[in-house]
Amino acid sequence: MEKLLLVTGLPGSGKSIFGKTASRRGIPVINMGDIVREHARERGLKVTDQNLGTIATELRQKLGKAAIAIIAFEKACQTGRKLAVIEGLRSLEELDYFRGKVPKYVLVAFHASPSTRFKRLLSRGREDDPKTWEEFELRDRRELDFGIGSVIALADIMVVNENITLEQLSAVVENLLESIIEG
Repeated sequence: MEKLLLVTGLPGSGKSIFGKTASRRGIPVINMGDIVREHARERGLKVTDQNLGTIATELRQKLGKAAIAIIAFEKACQTGRKLAVIEGLRSLEELDYFRGKVPKYVLVAFHASPSTRFKRLLSRGREDDPKTWEEFELRDRRELDFGIGSVIALADIMVVNENITLEQLSAVVENLLESIIEG
């Protein structure tokens, strides 16, 4: 693995658009949240926010704070490609792990206001998405406790996904991806 495109942002900020765009270009995408969801299914647990939060915390306690990054990097290496996207960084330990594994990386952060993100999560309707504002706030606090705010603060590129359409965001991401790949 020679280069990683690392993507971070709170739930509902739009980071999955980056992964979908990269995937359409043939770039392998490893979603760190999917790794936690896989662990839940392997344990026979329902994919709920509470179960995923518990699993993520347990993995970090058992394997260290970079646990999910370690698994994600292994999956990226298994693609046999020189470039991959890893979506969903949440901690400085994860960022440091990736920095130590590849000669080049670009950290892209997505940001949107809490009210915008909550509306998106409600409409997305994934089984682990919060259904109430209280659940949403608890999830954000858990993500912030993992250290995602510090990761976002260190981003090389910040994408503000507020008051734009999905089509506009997709165009921004397409241009961004093109400039990163060429650079």
